[in-house]
Amino acid sequence: MLKALRISVAFAVTAAVMSFATTVDAGQKCRGTQTHTVAFAEKNRAGNDIVETTVHAGSFKTLAAALKAAGLIDTLKGDGPFTVFAPTDEAFAKLPSATVEDLLKPENKKKLTAVLTYHVVAGNVKAADVVKLKSAKTVEGRSVKIDTKDGVKINNSKVVKADIECSNGVIHMIDSVLIPGAEKDIVETAVEAGSFKTLAAALKAAGLIDTLKGNGPFTVFAPTDEAFAKLPAGTVESLLKPENKKKLTAVLTYHVVAGNVKAADVVKLDSAKTVQGQTVAIDAADGVKINNAKVVKADIECSNGVIHVIDSVLIPE
Repeated sequence: MLKALRISVAFAVTAAVMSFATTVDAGQKCRGTQTHTVAFAEKNRAGNDIVETTVHAGSFKTLAAALKAAGLIDTLKGDGPFTVFAPTDEAFAKLPSATVEDLLKPENKKKLTAVLTYHVVAGNVKAADVVKLKSAKTVEGRSVKIDTKDGVKINNSKVVKADIECSNGVIHMIDSVLIPGAEKDIVETAVEAGSFKTLAAALKAAGLIDTLKGNGPFTVFAPTDEAFAKLPAGTVESLLKPENKKKLTAVLTYHVVAGNVKAADVVKLDSAKTVQGQTVAIDAADGVKINNAKVVKADIECSNGVIHVIDSVLIPE
């Protein structure tokens, strides 16, 4: 059973307090002179730091190359302490084709650095000594979600081995690469996706572009172009007319909920109040439905909220 513990840590010259939760069975503690087959019962006698440990382990070759390309070697060889959620070579291999090669290019150093520091938490946070929280702030600045319902997940990545001790911190091995939230806002994300052309045109006609490019956060149930095409003939054209701007605005804001409501939170709700003022019904009995619209893709993260893609347009009463 986990025991509560407040952990005070320092990162660089800035004092920070970091605590989060995990239920990982740490098992034997590996000190990083081989892969997971080598374990030690006492503190790392070789005194290997985080970088040396990843290099010697043999299962973090891509991570080691990425740290070098990003210029983070000296940082993670520093005093720390650091907690690193380290993706294996197999984790990097799960990324879309050419993603790693693209990130390693000199012109993408800033993006690579953001991805790597999103895997680092300030402090020496052991698996068995942390308190239960739902998230942890990373060195990159954004937070990762922590789920201990079935093993331990960091966002959607499973912790497959915990408490690999190093002289300047600890490594927890994960099976997928963590990608920080998108830098684009809701409008930019919708436009770039290419499947929300009608929605984008409607937002422009209703004068809601600036609103949904604001700080938010907003949760948008976004109908695809196919969803709009399911409406009776002439409906969209009618809504886009200047004289129907008020009605169009009501329809669009009926798709927006205040706050950043992720899928894990949506399924716990029976309804949600929209920005338009009325509520939408939520049914998670068989997939997730918002009124009669199915959520076909969830948790598209944006800089000012989240998009859940739906297959039908929501019409307020």
